[in-house]
Amino acid sequence: MSRAGARVGVGTRFRYDGESVEVVELAATTAGNEVVLKDVHGCVRRLSLKELLFSDRAEIVPDQAGPSAGDAGEIASVVLSQLRDDERRKVLERAEHVREVLTGYRSRSAELVREGEPRAEYGAREPAEVKYAAKARELGVSVRSIKQWVADFRRHGEAGLVSKHGLSGPTQPSVDDRWVETALEVMVEHTGQSKPSRTLVIERTRARVVARFGPEVVPQPSRATAFRVLEGLERRHPLFRLSTKRNRDIADRPEGPYGKLRPTRPGEYLLMDTTRLDVFAFDPLTLKWVQAELTVAMDWYTRCMTGIRLTPVSTKAVDVSAVLFQSFRPRPAGRDWPRGAVWPEHGIPRTVLVDVDGAMGGGLASPPLVPETVVVDHGRVYVSEHLTSVCRRMGISIQPARLRTGRDKGPVERFFRTLREGLLEALPGYKGPDIHGRGEFPEGDAFFFLDELEEIIREWIAVVYHCRPHASLVDPGLPGLRMSPAQMFEHGMARAGYIEVPRDPDLAFEFLATKWRTVQHYGVEIDRRRYRGPGLPAPGIRSPYDGPVANGWPFQVDPDDITRIYFRDPATRVWHTLAWEHAPVAGMPLSEDALVFARRLAAAKYRYPDDRLAVADLLERWILGLGTTLAERRMALRLSREQAALELPSTGGPEVGSLPSVRRALGEDPRPAEPPVAEPAPEAGDDDEADLGPVDEDDFYADALEDV
Repeated sequence: MSRAGARVGVGTRFRYDGESVEVVELAATTAGNEVVLKDVHGCVRRLSLKELLFSDRAEIVPDQAGPSAGDAGEIASVVLSQLRDDERRKVLERAEHVREVLTGYRSRSAELVREGEPRAEYGAREPAEVKYAAKARELGVSVRSIKQWVADFRRHGEAGLVSKHGLSGPTQPSVDDRWVETALEVMVEHTGQSKPSRTLVIERTRARVVARFGPEVVPQPSRATAFRVLEGLERRHPLFRLSTKRNRDIADRPEGPYGKLRPTRPGEYLLMDTTRLDVFAFDPLTLKWVQAELTVAMDWYTRCMTGIRLTPVSTKAVDVSAVLFQSFRPRPAGRDWPRGAVWPEHGIPRTVLVDVDGAMGGGLASPPLVPETVVVDHGRVYVSEHLTSVCRRMGISIQPARLRTGRDKGPVERFFRTLREGLLEALPGYKGPDIHGRGEFPEGDAFFFLDELEEIIREWIAVVYHCRPHASLVDPGLPGLRMSPAQMFEHGMARAGYIEVPRDPDLAFEFLATKWRTVQHYGVEIDRRRYRGPGLPAPGIRSPYDGPVANGWPFQVDPDDITRIYFRDPATRVWHTLAWEHAPVAGMPLSEDALVFARRLAAAKYRYPDDRLAVADLLERWILGLGTTLAERRMALRLSREQAALELPSTGGPEVGSLPSVRRALGEDPRPAEPPVAEPAPEAGDDDEADLGPVDEDDFYADALEDV
């Protein structure tokens, strides 16, 4: 039997730094064992035995044969792990027969003797040839097979008894390597094109092989063999089985090993992204079906969502700034949220810091965090000069992801899928992730307003997503423990010992857009809106700013709430709020888009419209559209029909009255054969008031779009 050991002593040869050396002396010193080496030139050197045995510079030259790491055969664990259960039992049974031939006992130990052992034909005094013959008769095989089993068992143990034919694997088609490489080259060229058929790839491969190497130089495989070759190449470069989009994503994978940023505490990396949701919603301002876009901010370490914002059609840079600001100043939690979904006012988990006021107060919807680095893509809204400048002042680094590499923001991309599978697909108006999964008329069920849909998503994040264990949130010290984002936040605080929180709440105003205007005797005018309030400079004071407007002052404007603007006194550095002159008419936040829409409606309805009249008219529609009762929702749909009759400029979205589902519900022909004819709006009367009573919610969606 060959041995893995090698004797080290005087006369043992080594290869040290590429030279052949021989041990001429062993010495034991107080520092440890040492050896004296002599090379072929007679030069002598003294080394520690540890250096000689474990250094990469030294390699022993054994004087007899034995096992080596470079042997062609596979190791025992690899050989045995490939066996099925029945094959493993057969190998173990064969090993028992071999041990009985060698020792007389199937267990090889006299202490574990079985009944009837040792049998007479396998006794210790019997010659080996007699034992071989007896075992051959017992198993019905030849003596030569028994001898081969014994030899294999002595060299490799049970692994040597495994059938070599069973481990050879499936037979690969014998095709010239030049044909295979050419086929792979053709498949790679189709990555950015439409999906081809296998027959087309085979024909192009054959033509290219002939043109490149000449006719009858490279053997052409048969059609069946070529199909088997393409099946094997599909694992190297997918082309036929998956979608073309998925194939391009796989082809764009980096060739080297994957690497990523590794967060070590909450707030270190903040992932931001925008996606179009797979659900239709209803815009209460324009009374149109819209597709909503969701912008989110996620703390990478904890997977906590620190800010979300739902917008129709397209996302603006101010929306991204608003989401980032929610990380500084989170929105208040809902009144009916469970206690476990509410963060204390100070943002520190209750298990870390007990605060009676924080535990009993209204609480926050998410933890407040000041991110150290924001990871974004290359969209214009994320690389705007305003956002980058604010992040620079706040000390927030911006880390752009690689182009067309969604895996750089993998956690937030996975959140979008979780949101779709865990919430959106259960809502009315869900249209599926792609055209193949879309329903017949999903917009016919869409009856959530945008603000309602945002509140539903926000509450689902707080109640479900933050409290559910995630497979990716683990502690390396406790790999079997799965934590939720809320628990991971507590773990991160305990691990890091601190979190970054906003130092000044007035930093919020720096995220808003800046408008340069002059101060007049009536106040400040921005887009035909006039503002005034305490802290506004007098008209005669010269502005210290050299802005784009002569003698202009900077004012911060929130497009989602134009009822007020903000101004900072350059002398005292104190922020002041200036109110719109028609804000009392609104009585609630009013967006800039809503005012533009109101002006269009007023211009089509009145001869001499003004903002007061436009806002009042819009609020009459808006408050009706924001109603929470089922009857008021029906009224909103009737108003959308009235709006469709107005000749207003197109805003890019489909008119409600032109949707097939709405036309069918209104009793009209859903086929758009002729242009729709404007119809007078139905008058609201006492019949509408009668509908405000209790309504069966199960029957609501069946007649929600019908005329009353």
